[in-house]
Amino acid sequence: MSDRLTPHGDSMPSYLVERYAPRSGTDPAVTAGALARAAAELAREGISVVHRRTTLLPEDETCFHLVEASSRDAVEALCRRATLGHVRIVAAIDEPDA
Repeated sequence: MSDRLTPHGDSMPSYLVERYAPRSGTDPAVTAGALARAAAELAREGISVVHRRTTLLPEDETCFHLVEASSRDAVEALCRRATLGHVRIVAAIDEPDA
């Protein structure tokens, strides 16, 4: 089974998590690692969530995390578990590379 699927075989929606990333703040790789660990913990608890990638916009001091999850609540749980602080979560359409 692909990790893009819920345990029931349904594909999971995508969400974009936006957070402030000051230049003097945490390295995005550290945050991505925290998200990956939190996703693994939640998966063990039966909550379907996968961190796909992180994109940093240093000039804007903004960081985006693309997440696939069974629900927005699952993304909120992921962000709390990874201690991201204040974030904005929006539904996203992630088109696979051609």
